[in-house]
Amino acid sequence: MLSLVSASTTFAPVARSSPVTMQSAGSMRGSDYAKTLPAAGPFGYFDPLGLASDLEPATVRYFREVELKHGRVAMLGALGFLVGEQFHPLFGGNVDVPSYVAYQQTPLQEFWPSVVLSIGVAEFFSITTIDGFGVKDEFPSGEKRIAGDFKFDPLGLKPKGTADLEAMQAKEINNGRLAMIAMAGMVVQEVVTNHKLF
Repeated sequence: MLSLVSASTTFAPVARSSPVTMQSAGSMRGSDYAKTLPAAGPFGYFDPLGLASDLEPATVRYFREVELKHGRVAMLGALGFLVGEQFHPLFGGNVDVPSYVAYQQTPLQEFWPSVVLSIGVAEFFSITTIDGFGVKDEFPSGEKRIAGDFKFDPLGLKPKGTADLEAMQAKEINNGRLAMIAMAGMVVQEVVTNHKLF
């Protein structure tokens, strides 16, 4: 029923005010800038409500950075969700509950402060690239920066060629989007059934 109501309003014309977030008349519109970013998805650029059109390019970069970060966390989380239920490598494997409540188990209570500390260190370096709701497009050295690039590639997996890099970025963002949806589905399934996935 809800889908019928939302479907009827999905393509309704949206009343727009003049773009007040643009800094200058010569600035590129957010939607135009978003179309230049790699990894638009399997169906091309998708913004049916025009949410990006009134944004500045720095804000679009910020949202791309956020999407990449959430996608990376979801990919790791999806893997951990599945593997952690079958084989828990920590604390002798004594955690035998659905993944969505596993963090509440007594052995894991002592583990979380170290996790929060390591995430805090990583986030500190991430915050240096943020300026308000915009992401800087250059490193402090003046080198061009793309969303999600923190100069951290210890295994040397980043492709050297532009075409190969864009292909890898497309795979990363699309797999991240899928992982975010998959994580939501796995959590809902465990909440509803109150059992492990497998």
